[in-house]
Amino acid sequence: MEPWGGLCCVGAAALYLLSRRTARDVDFLESVTRVDQLKDLESMVLPSIVAVSGTVGSETPIKCEHSGILTVILQEAAEHQFLKRNWKFSWVQDTALMLPVSKEVPWFLEDGTGRVNVAGAQSAIGFALTAGGEVFEKPEPSSLVRGTLDFLRGLEMLGIRRIERVLPVGTRLTIVGQAIEDGIGDVRIQKPDQGPFYVSPMPLDQLISQVGKWSRGFKKASMGLALVGVILISKPVIEYIITRTGDLLERRRQRLLEKRADDAAAKRKKLADDAAAKRKKQVTQKELENGTSRDSDEYDRCVICLERKCDVAFVPCGHMCCCLTCSLMLQGKPCPLCRKGDWFLKIYRY
Repeated sequence: MEPWGGLCCVGAAALYLLSRRTARDVDFLESVTRVDQLKDLESMVLPSIVAVSGTVGSETPIKCEHSGILTVILQEAAEHQFLKRNWKFSWVQDTALMLPVSKEVPWFLEDGTGRVNVAGAQSAIGFALTAGGEVFEKPEPSSLVRGTLDFLRGLEMLGIRRIERVLPVGTRLTIVGQAIEDGIGDVRIQKPDQGPFYVSPMPLDQLISQVGKWSRGFKKASMGLALVGVILISKPVIEYIITRTGDLLERRRQRLLEKRADDAAAKRKKLADDAAAKRKKQVTQKELENGTSRDSDEYDRCVICLERKCDVAFVPCGHMCCCLTCSLMLQGKPCPLCRKGDWFLKIYRY
């Protein structure tokens, strides 16, 4: 995607430059001298950048062959139409365009008060020819040999479509350019040495508004294309960030699940400990009822069996450290703690 992102950025830069250029054209069009009447050109200091309006006229107009329109610029285009055999051996229609042929005669703008000659209008911005006549000419019958050769080549001529595009006499135009004296006392308007050259059917105010729309449109298109280019270029980085974020979220989820499992295990252990303590308490209570209870204090247990409570005291040392059962086993032997007492005495707690 990076090459496409680079192409988008290049296209965005080109559109931005075009928007800057059209914005400069707007400033140029707003700063030119407006000529309300063409006769005012005779009293102006020339050369000068001006905006003039008038209708197209000519002393020697061209008459179109097919439409009969009087024009000052005629562009004839021819389109050959034929059938061609494709790789499936079926016939499909195709066309071939020939280079257009242009004709132009000297022409001018006039408004009833004066006239100004026009030169180089076909290279101006906004200049466009209108549709004139259109005819379709069928091909002349070819000889048998020529027809056979065309068939073997997979071609069959259908005819020639001829199209005329014209600038008719009487067309209303607005021209922004440089007005100069042409050396024979007439004024001519042409492309300026610096600045754009506009020939448009729109009035000047409408032309300025249209060029301003172009500038804003180019700027918005450049911003959108630049954004797309940046996204395409940074897509690997975005994918890496998304992947890393997903990994971090997954590890966090795993830690959360482990913590919940640990908490659940601790809770189960606590419940088990509580149950064991409850059972132990019940057993201890039962042993107390039976007289064989074990005290939780280890110093109150028999030092020999470590199970039953001490209930025998040795005399004369007084140590109560054995149960009756173990003391009977030690009968005649000294106290297991101090080795002094030699007989014992049963102690009753209750």
